[in-house]
Amino acid sequence: MGNQKSTGVYPCYKNQFSVGATKETATGIADAETFDVSFDNGVEEWNPFDTEGWIRRLQTSKGITISVTAKRNVGDTGNDYIAGKAFLNGRDTEGYFAWNFPDGTVVAFEQAVINVTNIGAGDSTAVAPLEFDVMSNGKPTITLPTSMASSVPISK
Repeated sequence: MGNQKSTGVYPCYKNQFSVGATKETATGIADAETFDVSFDNGVEEWNPFDTEGWIRRLQTSKGITISVTAKRNVGDTGNDYIAGKAFLNGRDTEGYFAWNFPDGTVVAFEQAVINVTNIGAGDSTAVAPLEFDVMSNGKPTITLPTSMASSVPISK
């Protein structure tokens, strides 16, 4: 699904995610419904004399948090992998996570922090949720499709 390239506008469900202990063992996550992405950017500011009061700025740090809502699906490898992080702490909450865009771009986090925020709680007649944040932990590996790789500079 995530490896098929497309052009033009697309529905959000064309974004796909892979999760696992390693890239080689990563699988999709069944019954994921929504995701939100936030970029946490660190910007330094200073006011030199030569800018006559105008602020200078430089972005010096970056982080990404992907918040996902899903239904708890016992027996699905990806869903079980996420749920298994709920009661862990420290380095045990880390795992591989990849965001696969419809154009073929892949943003891979080798040691993402998987922060489970809800597992199974809700109304008595609701389907049990699985909610979690995937938080960057260092710089991700960004792989661009061949058609974009020559036109978009991404430095390592």
